[in-house]
Amino acid sequence: MKKISVIALVGVGLLVASCNSKEKTDTSVATEQAVAESKGEVLAVDAAASVVNWKAFHKGGFAPRWGTLNVKSGDLSIEGGQVVAGNFNIDMTSIKVDPASVTEKDKKPADLEAHLKNPDFFNVEKNPTSDFKITSVADLKEAPADAVAGANKTVSGNLTLLGKTMNVTFPAKVDVVDNTAAIQAKFTVNRTDWGIKFGTSEADPAEWMISKDIEIAIDVKAKK
Repeated sequence: MKKISVIALVGVGLLVASCNSKEKTDTSVATEQAVAESKGEVLAVDAAASVVNWKAFHKGGFAPRWGTLNVKSGDLSIEGGQVVAGNFNIDMTSIKVDPASVTEKDKKPADLEAHLKNPDFFNVEKNPTSDFKITSVADLKEAPADAVAGANKTVSGNLTLLGKTMNVTFPAKVDVVDNTAAIQAKFTVNRTDWGIKFGTSEADPAEWMISKDIEIAIDVKAKK
């Protein structure tokens, strides 16, 4: 996906998708980069207080689906009152579909969850976890209009899905207060960049109607 507009972890976190007509957050995707060195004080990610939200659409914005992924573990490194490195691990087996997003009488959230877990999408039996590893954190001069509220940093990191790693860059709200740290962000990725190609063939109109974009919103908290 050449655009990133989560976890998402997790990558995975995980993972959230947007229709092609929607304006995307100012993000980018590149090849894997060197991971930032862990230094200073290291705070453990609070898995119970962290979450990756995802959202996906069929083309044209029809039949949106959304849900969550659990953050499994991780840490954030703090130096000089700033987040300088870190990582978090996403439990892909925890993917949930919000029942409110499945309005069709002949559709069931559990069926969609099962499909997302199978080899067509995230193949969680072979890839039970995804991860995000920070490669850099820089000051954000001006936040895009559709960035997460309060965005003050540009975060880059290696996002691994299905065993493939790509570097993603997006605006984020990064806070360090007392003995806690938090990262909040929303961005959109093109799932085909990680080899998730189900529903992208124009030869099959039924499959082709599934958007390639996954919108991800991450809310990761760490504490002493």
